[in-house]
Amino acid sequence: MEATGTDEVDKIKSKFMSAWNNMKYSWVLKTKTYFSRNSPVFLLGKCYHFKTEESGELSTDGSNFDKINTEISGNVEEFRKDFISRIWLTYREEFPQIKGSALTTDCGWGCTLRTGQMLLAQGLMLHFLGRAWVWPEALDLDSDCESWTSHTVRRLTASLEASLSAERDLPPRQTPRGTRGSRHRAESRNDAYHRKIISWFGDSPPAAFGLHQLIEFGKKSGKAAGDWYGPAVVAHILRKAVEEARDPELQGVTVYVAQDCTVYSSDVIDRQCSFLDSGKAGTKAVIVLVPVRLGGERTNTDYLEFVKGILSLEYCVGIIGGKPKQSYYFAGFQDDSLIYMDPHYCQSFVDVSIKDFPLESFHCPSPKKMSFKKMDPSCTIGFYCRTVQDFEKASEEITKMLNSSSKEKYPLFTFVKGHSRDYDFASSPLHEENDLFSEDEKKRLKRFSTEEFVLL
Repeated sequence: MEATGTDEVDKIKSKFMSAWNNMKYSWVLKTKTYFSRNSPVFLLGKCYHFKTEESGELSTDGSNFDKINTEISGNVEEFRKDFISRIWLTYREEFPQIKGSALTTDCGWGCTLRTGQMLLAQGLMLHFLGRAWVWPEALDLDSDCESWTSHTVRRLTASLEASLSAERDLPPRQTPRGTRGSRHRAESRNDAYHRKIISWFGDSPPAAFGLHQLIEFGKKSGKAAGDWYGPAVVAHILRKAVEEARDPELQGVTVYVAQDCTVYSSDVIDRQCSFLDSGKAGTKAVIVLVPVRLGGERTNTDYLEFVKGILSLEYCVGIIGGKPKQSYYFAGFQDDSLIYMDPHYCQSFVDVSIKDFPLESFHCPSPKKMSFKKMDPSCTIGFYCRTVQDFEKASEEITKMLNSSSKEKYPLFTFVKGHSRDYDFASSPLHEENDLFSEDEKKRLKRFSTEEFVLL
């Protein structure tokens, strides 16, 4: 009876916290974000220009925003579509109870897990959909509360109606049947993968990369539901989650986590060339995660150019970072401000197991910006390589970037030829039968849990 009473108290506390957090975090989407009209905007390797005929900046009070919007090139629409098409994973409430706790929400503690999910989701989108893919319904997403004003929406609608009207006046074009069929099949395939990727991050125990699964893997490193998860710990949890995923579609993807700011190239290539679970030899795509620290107590601004360089690469899948004790998913930049998606918005649970589940809450209507100086120094950088050749090319390109941006004797992290075991480090096995984390990994995770890094 005593245990039952304790459970009831925990449930009441959980419901109270859900109500409080829903009110606390509902303001996130109500603040406005403004972009300079004279500086390029980078988003996960793509560059957008909002250049106008006049010079100057957007006013902070928005008094000249309508005037600017009428002069901005159509590139703003492409940027919006691209940004909105990224998968947005936020706090949720009223999802199935997390095993071993009474929690039915992650409000207030799950933000780093959410940003890790967003980074992994971007890697999977590159793998299955490609960087050029955009969600066809992106511009239909309601964004009145954001920096994209209703005037912009009206202008875009008018432009679309004008183009449709012009098309009606033209004689019908004869499209070959084979072309129509191929396009329809491609769209259906992309829609299916779009939904499938989101379903892998559903907030229920069966979801391969859902919160429930990630917490189970976190327990192996001494973490529990409700604890704070640092960027480095999340990187290792993501690696284990991908290794343990049983969906056949995911057998062609692996994750590598750098050891002590070092990427051992042979270890990465071994993962890519490992046998697939189907028994056939093949090459896997790899998502490389590099936990780093951009300074001591505060972020060193000398690293700004390197961070901007990373976010300019087409194979970048973003950065797990944020402010102290507040995690964000960094996906781009403009000038010295980072562009990010904020997980601190409490939304209702969505059952992704049902057919045609609603997609809107998994896409962010508009970006946020934050000065690089406010960034917490602890973060995890991620990039995706489809083939061994892609990894080798990426390692060369990033090494040049590291060397050119480093004002000190040592770069932020390094690529080293050979295996970790060649340098007296225990090589982490790809699959372990008795334990999800080796003793060496447990020690490393324990150190990462306090966010202590070796500073070179």
